[in-house]
Amino acid sequence: MNAPRPPQPVAVLFDRDGTLIEDVPYNGDPDRVALLPGAVEALELLRLRGVRTGVVSNQSGVGRGLLTARQVLAVNLRVDELLGGLDVWEFCPHAPDAGCPCRKPRPGLVLAAARRLGVDPRRCAVVGDIAADLGAAEAAGATGVLVPNAATRPREVAAARHRHPDLPSAVRALLGEEPAARPAAPAGRWS
Repeated sequence: MNAPRPPQPVAVLFDRDGTLIEDVPYNGDPDRVALLPGAVEALELLRLRGVRTGVVSNQSGVGRGLLTARQVLAVNLRVDELLGGLDVWEFCPHAPDAGCPCRKPRPGLVLAAARRLGVDPRRCAVVGDIAADLGAAEAAGATGVLVPNAATRPREVAAARHRHPDLPSAVRALLGEEPAARPAAPAGRWS
């Protein structure tokens, strides 16, 4: 059964690692950035329709002392260059036990990005690969869209109201150009 189509967003905020780029744990090296298939196409589709774009990303490696904020910014800059520039970047540098309001699944990153873009968070979509991304979207009043990968848990896939097998199809659905929801993967792929 397909979920009802979410309203077309005025901004789409992406998770970074595992959604736009390969997830290299605690990456502080811009030379290790590799775009995931469909990332460029998804951003181009949004730009063509005048939809604002951004990234909201947990970067607990800073809080854990495994990398610096400067290294995170260098990686973000490389991603930005490869994708042709996004409108806003927000990241949470805190460790998971810090209790901050910005770490996904809390809404802080989404709310900050929407505020910087000058848009109502309810008019935003958040695209990510895990439940924390969808939780942050829901907590902020935004629409959450799951694009699962090999690290996504089966229960996260099953619970996602809006899910798509890749970034371009997720963006097309948000833009009203294809069905609102499709099966996330062939049966058993994330079992």
